[in-house]
Amino acid sequence: MFTLGELPVGQFEDMQVFIRVVDAGSISKAAEQLGIAKSAVSRRLADLESRLGVRLLNRTTRISSLTEAGNGFYQRSRKIIDDVTELNALTNQSNSALEGTINIAVPLSFGLSHLAPAINDFIKLHPELSININFSDQQVNLVEEGIDLAVRIADLKDSSLIARRISPIKTLICASPAYLQKHGTPKIADDLKHHALLSYNLTDSSAWQLKDPQGKQQLINVKAKIIANNGEFLKDMAIAGHGIVMMPTFILWQAIAKGELLPILSDYTTPQLNAYVVYPQTRYLSQRTRVLIDFLVERFGENPYWDKNF
Repeated sequence: MFTLGELPVGQFEDMQVFIRVVDAGSISKAAEQLGIAKSAVSRRLADLESRLGVRLLNRTTRISSLTEAGNGFYQRSRKIIDDVTELNALTNQSNSALEGTINIAVPLSFGLSHLAPAINDFIKLHPELSININFSDQQVNLVEEGIDLAVRIADLKDSSLIARRISPIKTLICASPAYLQKHGTPKIADDLKHHALLSYNLTDSSAWQLKDPQGKQQLINVKAKIIANNGEFLKDMAIAGHGIVMMPTFILWQAIAKGELLPILSDYTTPQLNAYVVYPQTRYLSQRTRVLIDFLVERFGENPYWDKNF
């Protein structure tokens, strides 16, 4: 692994041009944005590839796409450029003006409903920052994808990631008033076996785990009427009267407040997870990323706003 002091003369500038080409999507657009000739951009890319001994981009007349090697080089180059930008800002005593890009991976429902407003407020505080967000319920490899941090809602197992808890995540069992009126309200956990259940298919188990009022573990094998990988969809299906759902309160809270969904089996204990910010142990945590993590911890906290009425 080289250090900045070991970079060949001109490579830092070549890396900046390479990043601009990738972000712009083509050499022509990058040249236009940089205010230099297209031939100059092409020459810099050719020099960089020659120096590295590998092709970074697949070029056509209209677009450029990353090779596998190019993707890895892009992620590392982007971080180097961003860190140098931040270092310059710190040296100039401009700590409050955070700069650079933060790459984030977040779960879809939580990201759109709760993280998006938080990021909006964060960018207002730090307008020089750029945010690159991957919305997906699938867990991405942070190192391979060049992600600075990810928000994960889970009971975290041992891993190579560093985790900081930002909020507890409660779950509730709910159904619409219309469904309960038509099919009856379950009184004990075993009653769920005779109802239509709506299931999230990215969990590790097909069973709902509950504890009865005496603290005894109850496992309800879910034979779901509807299975989906998105919580908002399942919530909407529950509101429409298609069945009973067990989901996090950060998805259900507004529907419950409006009376569209009613909590049931409230004397049973449902699983509680946590929302964590995670990042690789091997990655330097930039100031901009640290500030964002602190912001999220303060934003959500031990009693998040969606649980105020529970």
